[in-house]
This record gives sequence, structure tokens and C-alpha cells, in this order.
Amino acid sequence: MNDEGNALVRKLAFWGIPFSFLVLGLKLSAWWVTGSVALLSDGLESTVNVVAAFIAYFVIRYAQKPADDDHQFGHHKAEYISAVVEGVLIVVAALLIVKEAWGGLFEPRLPEAPVLGLAINAFAGGLNAVWATILIRVGRKHASPALTADGHHIMSDVVTSIGVLIGLVLAIVTGYAILDPLLAILVAINILIQGSKVILHSLSGLMDKAVEPEEDEAIKKAIAEHSAGVLNVHDLKTRRAGSAAFIDFHVVVPASMSVGAAHEICDRLEDAIRGVIPGATLAIHVEPESEQAHGVRVNVLEPGV
Repeated sequence: MNDEGNALVRKLAFWGIPFSFLVLGLKLSAWWVTGSVALLSDGLESTVNVVAAFIAYFVIRYAQKPADDDHQFGHHKAEYISAVVEGVLIVVAALLIVKEAWGGLFEPRLPEAPVLGLAINAFAGGLNAVWATILIRVGRKHASPALTADGHHIMSDVVTSIGVLIGLVLAIVTGYAILDPLLAILVAINILIQGSKVILHSLSGLMDKAVEPEEDEAIKKAIAEHSAGVLNVHDLKTRRAGSAAFIDFHVVVPASMSVGAAHEICDRLEDAIRGVIPGATLAIHVEPESEQAHGVRVNVLEPGV
């Protein structure tokens, strides 16, 4: 990620804090005028969003710190820790919704001032949908797991709001007040599933998951197209750590090739790979032709081509 991308991610993470307070205020207002258990559940999830926004902001700032003596490969993985916490908070929010809705199953009642409450909640949900879409798009573009997880967290809030609105409308139209807490529980189950996905994806990143398949293909293509003078390329390994990509592989050159010529080949390969994976950290090991290839191999240009 370049400096401009880092600045954009930090800016969005910062503005996520006041935005989360705004949405929380709107949703609690909707609950206050209606007394709906479903709207209270929706508001409870938004309290978790406030905590998540603070965590995302401070973790993103930490993750963007340059490498130091204690963390020589950088602090990028901190974002995955934040994303795991986000996933846990999504699960906690779902459990809070179930807790509040459970009591409503035994004492259901129709909401008061439903039109005003629904209007306020729908407005808050619309704001959340726009903000979540921005966070997810920017997070994916700049490979920020924390920002992406925050976006998914808020999008789960949008799903909650939609479910709550449908439940309240059905309860009012049919007169069956039990639909209010019942639909809140169904929405909570969906949120539990989404939270689990966020946790699993983030844990995968903490365990040095390889780059995405399309990135892997781009790396192999860059190597193949700029491998003049190389006999073979093998033992290709990649991993992602937040916005950073780490790539290492072995190149085999004729035993008679000078160190300077081999170095020029490595420089050419590094430039080509960074052209498709900006900011990638590379380690290229040069071997003489007597070495036996192993690991993942990459097809290269025939000698003399």
C-alpha cells in the first residue's frame, strides 16, 4: 500500500468513530419512541460498532508503523488481530440481540409510535449501508483486513436493521406482536454466521495465507515474461500480512554467469513483480545449474529467447 492509500485508510477509520456514535444515537432514539425489543436489539448492536470503530482506528495506525528492530517485517499483522476482535464483537452483538428478544417471546407487545420509529431506524440503516460499502471497497482495494472487517461488521448491522423493519411492519399489519422478537432472533442467527466468517478469514491471515489466486498468476506471469537468462525458477512461496505481500523464490542460472549479471536479472524480476504486486517484499535466491529444482516451479523463457 502506498502513502496515499495508507492516509485514506486512516482517514476512514478515524471518521468511523463519530459516525458510529451518530448511528447509535439514531437507533436508540428509534427504540425510545417505540419501546420495540427489536429496535433495542438493533441499538445494542450499534453499541458494539462504537467499540469496534475505536479498535479499528488505533490498530490501523499501529499496523502502518514502519518496521523497527523488534518487528523487522513490519506491524501489518496487527490488522488481522483487529479483524478477529471485530468478528468476536459481531458474535457478541448477535448474542445480545437473542438475549433481548428472548424475553419478548413471552411478553410480546406492539410498538408505540411505529411510523416515527421505523423512519428513524430506516434512515440510520441507510447511512450504515453507504458507509459499510465504502469501507469494504477501500479495505479490499488497499488490502486492509481491519477496515474490510469493520465494513462487514457494519453491513451485518444493516442486515439487522432490514430484518427488524420487516418484523415490525409484519407485527403492526397482522397484529401478531410476537413477530417482533421472533424475527430479531432469526436476524441474530444470520449475524452469528457472518461473524464466524470474519473470524475464520482473519485467522487464516494470521497463519501466513498465500496471496490470492489471481495475484499468484500475475506473479508467475511477470516472472515468466522477464526471465531471460534464467534456466529455471522454483520453490516459489508467497504470503500476505495485511497490506504487505512477501514473495520468495529460487532462480537457477548458468554456473559461468557473473554475480553482476545474476544481480541484474534479479533486479529485472523484482521490478516486474512489483509492477503487479505494488510494495511487495521479495527474496530471490540465485543458484547454479547444478542445483536440483524443488517446490513450486514457474515456466520460464527458453535460453536465448
